[in-house]
Amino acid sequence: MGDVTPSGPPPRSALFRLVLAGVLVLALVGALVWVQVLRSHRDGSADAVQRDREAAMATTQQFVLRVNTYGPSLLDPQGQMPRYRSLVKAVITPKFAASFDQSVPVAEQSVKNYGLDRTCAVFSTGVEVIDSDSAQVLVAGSISQTVKNRSGKRVSTGDPTPFRLRVSLDKIGGKWLVDDYAPVTGS
Repeated sequence: MGDVTPSGPPPRSALFRLVLAGVLVLALVGALVWVQVLRSHRDGSADAVQRDREAAMATTQQFVLRVNTYGPSLLDPQGQMPRYRSLVKAVITPKFAASFDQSVPVAEQSVKNYGLDRTCAVFSTGVEVIDSDSAQVLVAGSISQTVKNRSGKRVSTGDPTPFRLRVSLDKIGGKWLVDDYAPVTGS
């Protein structure tokens, strides 16, 4: 007597188990794909937030360096600093540019009359608050100044002056721009 193999369709319970196993495998593969999609979306969102944080801090640093670094080499024959103005305006909002334009003549007069030369050092920046279109960044640094004395010799005005600022930024056209800033007071 040899092996006897059934020649008809498998019994219903075996067919049911086979279909159920196939459905479970498909569900497991689908769940694994879904987890991977969610993980990459979460990681992508975290990467986007980190990129925004870094861009806001970089803009803040550039603004602070640009607005606080100027001197006689930037004066044109009319006693103005057009390059200084354009460098600062490249990192500020149009709204903030209006108030900046009002304050620049004071800096230009100081450079013209006293040979004021300012340099800035930024020690650190950090995001205080950020969302999709606005941010506040804290920045610390110092400003050093020299002037020309009566004999035309360049002299320091004292030790570097430390500062701490809270800088407000807006995201306009996908680019972080400074909209305002104020000193941080307290300890």
